[in-house]
Amino acid sequence: MMLINTGDGMYRFNGLNFSDWCEQIKLHLGVLDLDVAFYSAKPTAITKASSDEEKSYYKNWDRSNRLGLMFMRMNIAGNIKTTLSKIESAKELLKLVEESFQTADKSLVGTLMGTLTTMKFDGSRTMHKLVIEMTNIAARLKSLGMEVEQNFLVQFIINSLPTECCHDPN
Repeated sequence: MMLINTGDGMYRFNGLNFSDWCEQIKLHLGVLDLDVAFYSAKPTAITKASSDEEKSYYKNWDRSNRLGLMFMRMNIAGNIKTTLSKIESAKELLKLVEESFQTADKSLVGTLMGTLTTMKFDGSRTMHKLVIEMTNIAARLKSLGMEVEQNFLVQFIINSLPTECCHDPN
């Protein structure tokens, strides 16, 4: 899987990395306190009768929504951005992207699981690097909602070793 690093630690959504991209979007906007539009409904329009609290909340939500939309769109690959309909809600855009590309995440789970179960130690890297790579794949699978139990991971690692290294010398 290829992630496109934007140079600022953020990854651009490329159609195959929704889980990572979504996590990064929510983290960045949360840290900036711009995530209120994700977690609450659009407030009713302010009127002359609106209280100061209602006006403040509307202003906060509107700013969160506007900047959230801009930030998400800025971090979506151009070829995907052009296929997305014009949406005025950050929450709706996130949902649209998820619905449009969740099958890609499922496909990625299958690919990663296939890689994990068929990896073999061939001497092109150290055993330590192989174990780290397999552990990273298991962590990636967990981030996609497919947890690999520790004992299964150990079994996959043992199965990746050449049979001669696992035979009893006696």
